[in-house]
Amino acid sequence: MIIKPDISWTDFEKIDIRCGTIISVNDFEKARNPSYQLEIDFGPLGIKKSSAQITALYQKDDLIGKQILAVVNFPRKQIANFFSECLVLGVYGEDKSEVTILTPSLPVTNGMHVG
Repeated sequence: MIIKPDISWTDFEKIDIRCGTIISVNDFEKARNPSYQLEIDFGPLGIKKSSAQITALYQKDDLIGKQILAVVNFPRKQIANFFSECLVLGVYGEDKSEVTILTPSLPVTNGMHVG
C-alpha cells in the first residue's frame, strides 16, 4: 500500500467536496473503460455531470436518487464527447474496476460541504 505525503490543512481546505443526488444515469459507450454518465443535483450549485467507472457494482436503476460525495472544484475534463464537471468519490476494491461510491449514512441537503 502506498502512503501519500502529508498535506497541510490549507491544502485540504482547497478541496470542495459536496453531497449531491444522482438524477440521471446513462451508459457511456464512447468511454475507454466501462462507465456511466451521471447528472448530479448539488442544490445551490446546480446540476453537474460526471463520468464514473462504477458499472461493476452498480446498475443504472439503483443509482437514481442515491446521494453521493464528489469533488466539485476540478476544472471540466473532456472524456470522448462528454465533459465531466465533478469527481464522484469512491473506494477501489482489490480489482480496480470495482469501485464503491461514498455516500452519507443519513440523508443530507444537496450541496452541503464535507469537512
